[in-house]
Order: sequence, then C-alpha cells, then structure tokens
Amino acid sequence: MLTQEMALIIRDELLLPAGRVEIRVAGPSGLSLIAEVLKGHYALAFGMAKTDSIPPCYTIATQCEIIDFNLLDDGCLGVVLEGQQRVKILSASQRKDGNWIALTLGCHNWQQEPIKGEFELISAALEQFYRVNPALFELYSDLHLEDASWVSQRWLEVLPLYNRDKQVLVNQPDCHKTMDFVLELIKSHANHNI
Repeated sequence: MLTQEMALIIRDELLLPAGRVEIRVAGPSGLSLIAEVLKGHYALAFGMAKTDSIPPCYTIATQCEIIDFNLLDDGCLGVVLEGQQRVKILSASQRKDGNWIALTLGCHNWQQEPIKGEFELISAALEQFYRVNPALFELYSDLHLEDASWVSQRWLEVLPLYNRDKQVLVNQPDCHKTMDFVLELIKSHANHNI
C-alpha cells in the first residue's frame, strides 16, 4: 500500500470504515481545512484523540469522505463524514494555522463475515440502540446488521469506553475479539436486569 499525505481531523470519538459521524467545524482554520479537502488538496483522515501525544491522536486513523454538510444554528458548519479505509499515521506535523497534516500508510480493513448463532444478539441490540438514538440512525441509509465486521465497528464507535481500550480492539486483525466483548457486555447487562 502507498503512503499518502492526509489532513487530520482529531476528535474524542472513533470513526471506523463504513461508519458515519457528524462533526461541528468552527473557526477559520477548521473551515480552511475542510475547504482544502473539498478542493482535492488533501485526503482526510479522522483520528481518535490521545493526550500527551504528537500528533494528539492514536496512530491508527480512518481515511474518510465528506458526504454531507449543512449550516448549524450557531453558524458553524456541520460535516458528515463516512469512514473508508484504516490508515496508520507514520508522521505528522502541525501547520501555523493549527491543523495537522499526516503521512499515512493504508492498513487492511476488517473483512466482512456473516453474523451467526448467539452473535445475532449483538446485531439485534445494535438495531435497537439506533432506534432509540434517532440522530445516529438518521446518518445511515442502510444498516448492515448481517455483517459481523460492520456491527462490531458500529459498537466500538458508540460504546462508552476509554479511547485506549477501544484502540486495543481496533488494532485486532479481525472483529472476533470485539464481537466477544460486546456479547459479554450485553449478557452481563441482561443478567443484572433479571
């Protein structure tokens, strides 16, 4: 895989391939970064924040596309991003305007695989989660609830875990550890409610 320079958006949330997130962009430097991406000057990568680090994010990020944007009530820009490809940040530098530009190398995405057996429970639970969180649900035109990789990554994006703990699961070669983790969470939650 080839290296590529990418503009970095760093937030305290996780975006993985095929996932979607809406972010708020404010200020001249943030808006100019989005403009540079839209003009094709840079590809865009979304990194999860990491304190006391240069750049201030974890080394595994997600190349993403801007799929929609709108003006928010406070005058800021709301930008909807869709994750495309996992990338590793090899190096990064901060420009005078405060934005980060990173040299990245493409990584393998988790392979699609069917959800089977007791793991169908995490798929059903995710569908329920989206129904009670309509702002997230509205970001997706299709829910791929039959795909273990897709379901696992969506759970990693929304679970209230420390960023470092999410990174342990993100750095696995496939979705299996995440599937096991989420299934155990759901089972233990169900047992507490009995």
